[in-house]
Amino acid sequence: MTICLPMRDLTPKPANTAVAAFLAQARAVVAQPARAQGGAQGRLLFIMDATASRQPSWDRACQLMGDMFAATAGLGGLSIQLAYWRGYMEFAATPFLADSAELISRMSGVRCLGGQTQLLRALTHALAETSRQRINACVLVGDALEEPLDPIAHLAGQLGLRGTPVFAFHEGGEPASAEAFRQIAKLSGGAFAPFDARSADALRDLLRAVAVFAAGGRSGLAALPGPAAQRIALQLRGTK
Repeated sequence: MTICLPMRDLTPKPANTAVAAFLAQARAVVAQPARAQGGAQGRLLFIMDATASRQPSWDRACQLMGDMFAATAGLGGLSIQLAYWRGYMEFAATPFLADSAELISRMSGVRCLGGQTQLLRALTHALAETSRQRINACVLVGDALEEPLDPIAHLAGQLGLRGTPVFAFHEGGEPASAEAFRQIAKLSGGAFAPFDARSADALRDLLRAVAVFAAGGRSGLAALPGPAAQRIALQLRGTK
């Protein structure tokens, strides 16, 4: 389970191909600038697989949460809801939290347990949440799909219609589940990228860029330094 996305090394490697694909697909994000009117905080839903094999990635995500909050401080801030599945049909979600320490504390108390994927349940939850109050972006992190794809794809399309793009990050190299994640991203108007443990810096840059998009829209991305944000901003510049 890993993120093959080295952002700074421009030699032709599979990781750079993955980055190029992510940035090309980010062009498809056609939601209006994500920052709500009146200076309201951006809202980001972070969905993560917490089944048994995922503990190293869960710990890594805990470390990256603080960066996501810090990157949006000058844009009105960000509130993040963490949702996850694990064990036997267990699905949980925190409230939307604007305090990074509280969110990290909650994440640190979760231990991954064996079980099957629950992407249908997770995206159903995302659709319900954004129907009540718009979620500006959704991050999905996982390594497998053990459910029929068609109902999940339908939900992804519904999220796209509501202006909630899914940025889908797939760990490992299992082709069928990677293709499913790619379709979820495409149908929602988001973007897809594979990743692994060797590309933690690239994942940090990409997650920070998604957080800034959720808090400040394309104009926020344009002001964020770093190749991931700059390239995504260029891709989004021509969207409606």
